[in-house]
Amino acid sequence: MLSVETHAATPWPDALDWEARAGEAVAAALALTPYAALADAAPLVEVAVRLTDDVEVQTLNRDFRGKDKPTNVLSFPQVQDDLLEGLANSDDGEILLGDIVLARETCAREADEKAISIADHATHLIVHGTLHLVGYDHMDDASAAAMEAIEVKALASLGIANPYADQD
Repeated sequence: MLSVETHAATPWPDALDWEARAGEAVAAALALTPYAALADAAPLVEVAVRLTDDVEVQTLNRDFRGKDKPTNVLSFPQVQDDLLEGLANSDDGEILLGDIVLARETCAREADEKAISIADHATHLIVHGTLHLVGYDHMDDASAAAMEAIEVKALASLGIANPYADQD
């Protein structure tokens, strides 16, 4: 069973149920991967989503990635790629798939630049972060295209427009 726990460390726009939105985004992303069975697995499969500010994200980015600047989203997978496939059949009671951390100011600025809502942009970033938790990356053109295609489909299932449409 999939559980998405959301913690807002800093005030984010409250017109949205962030807990529900994060859960929908994680589920939509997982559903399009080979790990879709995790959503209904016997063990509790947990993803933690932290909504915070640029200061905290900059600290995490510096400490864990060696980049001393804020970024929109960070993902911290807790399961090695080669162990993901067997998780749905695990008899462990609980599995932490990983953590996703979003920076409010960066998300808000990027949403404004793209002329979209912060809710839609943050949802995209949660989908993106979820894919990182299950081994997807964008280090080369082919893997970036594959990851973006899943993101676009997941977001469409949530009624959100293709965030890459203006890049074509």
